[in-house]
Amino acid sequence: MTSTIEPEVGRARLRKEDARLITGRTRWTDNITLPGMVHLAVLRSTMAHAKIVSIDTSAAKEMPGVIAVYTGDDLDPAGAIGMPCAWPVTPDMKSPRRPVLAQGQVNFAGEGVAVVVARTPGEAEDALEAIDVEYDELPVVLGLENALAEGAALVHEELGTNRNALWKFDSAEAGSGEDVEQAISEGEVVLKRRFRQQRLVPAFMEPRSCVVDPTAAQLTMWSATQIPHILKTMSALTLGIPEHKIRVIAPDVGGGFGGKIAVLPEEIMSLLVAQKLGRPVKWTESRSETMMAAHHGRDQIQDLTIAAKRDGTITGLKVELMADMGAYLGLVGPGVPILGAFMFNAIYKIPAYHFACTNVFTNTALTDAYRGAGRPEATFAIERMMDELAAELDMDPMRLREKNWIKHDEFPYTTVSTLTYDSGNYEAATEKAMQLFDYEGLRREQRERRERNDPVQLGIGISTFTEMCGLAPSRVLGSLDYGAGGWEHAAIRMLATGKVEVVTGSSAHGQGHETAWSQIVADQLGVPFEDVEVLHGDTQSSPKGLDTYGSRSLAVGGIAVVKAADKVIAKARRIAAHMMECSEDDLEFSGGKFTVKGTDRSTGIQDVAFAAFMAHDLPDGVEPSLDSEAVYDPENFSFPHGTHLCAAEVDTETGRVTLRSYVCVDDVGTVVNPLIVEGQIHGGLAQGIAQALFEEAVYDEGGTLTSGTFADYLLPSAADLPSFTTDRTETPSTTNPLGVKGVGEAGTIASTPAVVNAVVDAVRHFGVNDIEMPLTPMRVWKAIRTGEKAAGGPGAEAGGGLGSIDSGGAQ
Repeated sequence: MTSTIEPEVGRARLRKEDARLITGRTRWTDNITLPGMVHLAVLRSTMAHAKIVSIDTSAAKEMPGVIAVYTGDDLDPAGAIGMPCAWPVTPDMKSPRRPVLAQGQVNFAGEGVAVVVARTPGEAEDALEAIDVEYDELPVVLGLENALAEGAALVHEELGTNRNALWKFDSAEAGSGEDVEQAISEGEVVLKRRFRQQRLVPAFMEPRSCVVDPTAAQLTMWSATQIPHILKTMSALTLGIPEHKIRVIAPDVGGGFGGKIAVLPEEIMSLLVAQKLGRPVKWTESRSETMMAAHHGRDQIQDLTIAAKRDGTITGLKVELMADMGAYLGLVGPGVPILGAFMFNAIYKIPAYHFACTNVFTNTALTDAYRGAGRPEATFAIERMMDELAAELDMDPMRLREKNWIKHDEFPYTTVSTLTYDSGNYEAATEKAMQLFDYEGLRREQRERRERNDPVQLGIGISTFTEMCGLAPSRVLGSLDYGAGGWEHAAIRMLATGKVEVVTGSSAHGQGHETAWSQIVADQLGVPFEDVEVLHGDTQSSPKGLDTYGSRSLAVGGIAVVKAADKVIAKARRIAAHMMECSEDDLEFSGGKFTVKGTDRSTGIQDVAFAAFMAHDLPDGVEPSLDSEAVYDPENFSFPHGTHLCAAEVDTETGRVTLRSYVCVDDVGTVVNPLIVEGQIHGGLAQGIAQALFEEAVYDEGGTLTSGTFADYLLPSAADLPSFTTDRTETPSTTNPLGVKGVGEAGTIASTPAVVNAVVDAVRHFGVNDIEMPLTPMRVWKAIRTGEKAAGGPGAEAGGGLGSIDSGGAQ
């Protein structure tokens, strides 16, 4: 047996899971076929708000291959089933029942109305057209301010309001800072801005899909989900099925970005239909269904007031949000904007802070977590505000940031929003980024272009950010009324031959957990990387877990693995001491070997595993196993940070934006695998830039989604993105033994404000101080010509535009 010499943590290992993922040797949920399986197709409402007068399914039931057709009343005659919301942000939060299929009323275009069960997917789809639904239209509620206006029509008449909840934080009341109203009244400079976060669609690669097999004593559900463990528990609670009679399997899952952190009506529907028929069922949505009926992200109006001294010192920040919940509440939707409450102060020392968020119902698809969930929105607003304040003060925007940020020797630092940042070095990341970017050179070129009235102007955008990663600890989540803890579980099984199985509650959907976890265990136990197998995503083999979202996998799940490995070593130490006839205290463990101090006598942990398996000669009272498990609940969030710089060229005659260069220097703590980190950063940058320049989900005045295909909802390809220059600094987290911080959302959080700041900077001398996202050529051109930042206003145009094409393409 061998042991590792070179440390695995820090090595740029190719991902071991890619061998099956990119060669077609895996099975996605839709690939699963079971004997006797039938297929489901959902009829979706074409109306955004209407009473259901009648549903005639008789013709559909006669269609070829059709086995059954069910309405909401058929599946839930008592109207007792409601989809779960696990985050009641206030005690008086309004929470309408969200049925499995609409009952009596539809509240957004795309809501499920009936389900067809047929022998094939095609026969099920064909029968949908034979279902006749008569609607009685109701007034459609769209737009946050419209929904809150006096006398507005109501999405849910029984609630008596479209206001879902009002959540507040005030530093003076919390004792963490001063009174913001006083700071504003005494401010030498007071600036107000309104920013709009457009609605986005989490465009994961694999559509949502679900298979349910009810033919055994234990129901088995396969689902393309981020949260198999939560789905299992919520399914049991929602339908009253004993939890031990449900097994949920998340096979390889093709992306999520928060869009699969949900308990779907379609999953509950599939469970109900499978139980009714006593045979396996499968539901797989089309791309159009994803766009229309899966939850959306963002959709906020942000009103900010910032107070400062003339020298640039910030004295107060007031944030008032309106957040669109859509027609119903998602699993954690009400809490998404609340997460932002802790991040608006970002990396800055702000003495007075007030945050208030009003959640609002409208006749649109519900909103919930989308990559970053609350933190991108907050980072965008404060980083846009810093640029606006710098312009007001005629200061360099980087100098303004430096004046207000937390210095590296001030950590740990408790912010005005009560979070304690454990570590960071904003100066180091910024210095490296500015060198790579040639900040001074680009500023010089910018001045020259303005002086010669160049039709293509150059803008420089800055985003210096931090985020809270690893959604935990449980006590903090509890204080925010979050409906779950923040711990994670791991187990390590030492096989007889010395090979290792790692069981993790983190459920991967493209992050590379199998590789990263293997590297961690190889170092901890001193076993070869290749000897480690990682098991996840099946509630039978991985019975405990809280799954993957919020960049929590490594910072929480990875540390649970470390804790489990510590227990394995502790167990092995006693057996090793017995094998070598010495005291446990005389042993030291390194590189997979127990060595008697001061001698060359040693034995490997894999040899100890075999001795434990044989169990012929174990110490008295020692069980024949090294297997161990751990549940880790961190003491604090982790706080990655970074400096992102964007140079954008804007053609003032056409409005076309070209991203000339993009530099980011991120500090994500200890890096387990640089290749995986690089991939996460690149993907995140693409999504953040996409929000700035391309993507928008748009409804017409009737509540119909007009950007329901990829022809209308524009996603950038590699050809649309610039070459990224990435680098890192490293200040390890002090609150976990690996020093890791999380990287899954950094690129998305930081890049959107960097790009918008760059474009606005390019055309500010035309009197432009904002352009609403996405920054399409039309919007940019119109802003230059008229100063109109919305350039048509929210909801007037479907999709973004050809915002940026780099002739060099992505690298």
